[in-house]
Amino acid sequence: MKLSAFADVCLRTLMLLGSQRGHQVTTREIAEQIGVPYNHVAKAVLELRNRQALDVARGRYGGSQITETGLQLSVGGLMRDLDDRDDVVDCVSEAGVPCPLIAHCRLRSALRRAREAFYAELDSLLVADLTTMSAKTLLPFPLVP
Repeated sequence: MKLSAFADVCLRTLMLLGSQRGHQVTTREIAEQIGVPYNHVAKAVLELRNRQALDVARGRYGGSQITETGLQLSVGGLMRDLDDRDDVVDCVSEAGVPCPLIAHCRLRSALRRAREAFYAELDSLLVADLTTMSAKTLLPFPLVP
């Protein structure tokens, strides 16, 4: 199972801010510390603010801080919400032609169940559980070809 790049950035942002509780961190600082382009982090911060996971202050002394709501988010629930894909595999060609096996395919439903099992495994894990690690030990952002 692979997380979307957006879900990955959201999770890394929460982990970083969770490890720096009580400090406001600018979007630019977050981007530098997790090694992700600024515009990706800005989008993630907006999404997380809309979910009340972050308090965001604008201006010269602004920045983001994780909220108690953000710390209590279920990792599985968040990843499930941020995954906007209908299917794990694309059953339509680039030309828009559906797979000829789609009418009798059992793979799609098996992969959906596997994806749900993946998220279910993460449901009991809270963002707060992930924030004890040092921000310096975060993995690098994967390059998308």
